[in-house]
Parts: sequence; structure tokens; C-alpha cells
Amino acid sequence: MKTTSRLKMLPAMVGVSIAALALTAFAGTAQAADPIKLGHVAALSGASAQSGEAITRGLQIAVDEINAAGGLLGGRMIELIQRDDESKPPKGLIAARELIFNEDVAAFFGGIDSPVSLAIAPLANQEKTPFMAVWAAATGITRNGADPNYVFRVSAIDALVDIKLLDYANDKFGATKVGLMLINNPWGESNEQGLVAADEANDAVEIVGIEKFEGADVDMTPQLTRLKDAGAEAIVLVVNAPPGAQMMKSRERMGWDAPVVSHWGISGGRFPELAGPTAGDAHFVQTYSFFGEQGDVGTAFLEKLMAKYPEVKGPEDVFSPVGTANAYDAMHLVALAIEQAGSTDGDAIREALEDLQGSYVGLIKTYDKPFSAENHDALGPDDYVMVRYEGDKVVPTE
Repeated sequence: MKTTSRLKMLPAMVGVSIAALALTAFAGTAQAADPIKLGHVAALSGASAQSGEAITRGLQIAVDEINAAGGLLGGRMIELIQRDDESKPPKGLIAARELIFNEDVAAFFGGIDSPVSLAIAPLANQEKTPFMAVWAAATGITRNGADPNYVFRVSAIDALVDIKLLDYANDKFGATKVGLMLINNPWGESNEQGLVAADEANDAVEIVGIEKFEGADVDMTPQLTRLKDAGAEAIVLVVNAPPGAQMMKSRERMGWDAPVVSHWGISGGRFPELAGPTAGDAHFVQTYSFFGEQGDVGTAFLEKLMAKYPEVKGPEDVFSPVGTANAYDAMHLVALAIEQAGSTDGDAIREALEDLQGSYVGLIKTYDKPFSAENHDALGPDDYVMVRYEGDKVVPTE
């Protein structure tokens, strides 16, 4: 009876074993196919929400391309997880911690606000999680003294943009004396240092005054009056969109027609709407323009952008192009690093970014070893272009 019972049980036992093996194999396959989580911390609400949307669009189109091509590491899809920093450093730090500790992201991307990215950088280095800045330009974000350094950037860097702004004021408008209007926060401080250094190296331009203002200020005529009295022939502006619009209105109320040469913060919000007709007087820096002849990557990207976002009918409808272009290239570079590393380990990704093999033909340029252990900034002065608003459209000036 015992033998018979055992024989009768064998098929059932074999069935259970086969089922167990199948479940194990399925679990292994599922694990292999687990998505690779990548994060994004940016202003997704508030006055700079447009910047967050621009970055999102660039990141998402890159993710769509990578996933459509089979994903990474043998078929793992990328999952983009976003958090809103509301342009506030404490909120950004909380969001970054959520992505690192709760979502276990392999790497994450930043937004427009330098104070937020400056707050996040130490956490990224502490937790050994690569952090890619795609808009914030404060010099100290990547040049942060950490070794090893897990913070990278596909964006402008203040120390180099400031050289461009002074040169442009002189070349475009013939200004030999400029006045600085700077937001009173760490990003303004970063540019003050960069502009003073650029001024010392530029015999053609002299800074005749440095004025600061708060983000909530609505009347900046006292600061502008002092710059005008000091003989400023052009204004160099460093600020995001809402206070930048107030500066332009204050200038208009004074009846002062000094040209305005601006960093790109004004392109991250509703600047044309808030500044009104004066918006077009400000010439500002970008890293890409969708106008003019496009290469194969630019043409394909614009087609995908128009297909995914029907409100985009052409290049004139790409708001905040710098955020979109930087984010697109940055996502592809991070994906290449993950593939080269063969891993989602933070150290492995950092090392791969610092020694990327081959060339990547991106939207902004062709990247050939864009980073090294000593340099974590992929873009330089040759990658900057100057633009202005015509209505609510961004158009090139040179």
C-alpha cells in the first residue's frame, strides 16, 4: 500500500516540481525584465513649471526611443519617475531622497533652479547616485569638490556663460560699460563671481555697477537708476522668468532703452506673458535652436515632438528649447553609460560616464568623451547660441 501510494504520488510530485521550476524561471525572467528606474526632480508646478515640462518632453522622447530599440541591459525598459521641487531647495532635497531611498533610481536628472541642484548635489555624492543637471548652471553644481564626484551636467555652466554674455553685449550692441542685475540667491552669487572674473579678462567691457534684487520684488527702478547713473550702456540680467519680467517693466517705466543681455533663466516660465511687449528686448543664451537647418537628429526629434505633443506645430512652438534639448541628450548619455557599465550600480555608471567609449551624435552636438574624472560638464562656449522672444516664440539673434 505504501509503495502504491508513493507511485500514485509521483505524478503529482513531478507536476509540483515542474510548476516550481516554471515559477522560478518566470521569476528570473521577470527580474531580468524589471525596469531601470531613472528619476527627474524639477519645477513641475508654479511660475517655472514650463521649464519642468520642457525637460520632461526631452527626457520622455529619449526614453521612448531607447525602449523602442529594446531597452538596456538585455531588454530592461526605462521607467521615468518624476517629483516636483516647486523651485524650492528643501522640496527638491525631499524629492531627491524619495527617488534614491524609496524608488531606488539608478540615476536622476535635475531642473532649472540652481539653488535646488546645489542642495541636491551633496546628497547625490553621499549616496553614490549619479545626478545629471540638465538646466541649472551654477558653477558649483559640478565643481563641488567631491572626489569621487557623482554630479554631471549637460547644460551651460555660469563661468563660461558669463564670458559669452559680456562678449555679446560688446559685439552685438557695442556696449563698453555694463551694469549687472542679479537675483539675490546662490545662482546670482555664482554669476557675480563669473562675471567679475570675465570682466577682469575682457579689456573691451567694464562692469560699472552690480545690483541685486529679491524674487518677490516688483519695482526695481532704484537699482536700475543707479546703473544708469553709473553710465551702464547695457544690462546683464541673471534671474528666472517672473522677477525678470518685473525688471523689464521697471526699465520700461523709466524710459530707459538700454539693451538687455540675459542668462537663460527667463526662458523657463511665462516671461513673454508677464513682460508684455518688452520681452523681445531681452537677448538670452540657449544651447540649441530648432530654427534653421537641422541635422538628421534634429529633424527626427522635431517630428517626434510634434507627433507626441500635437500643440507643437513647428519650431516656433517649442517653448524653453534649452531644457528639451539638454534633457534629450543627457538621457541618451546616461543610457549609454548604463549599457557600457553593464550595471545600474552608481559607481559603475559614474565610471562609465567619465570614460564613455565611442561617439554619440546628439541633438546639440556630437559627443566624444564628453566627461572625464576632472570635467563633468559636457557643453562649452561653442555650444551656446543667443536668442530672443518674438511674441511667445523663441527665435535666434545671430
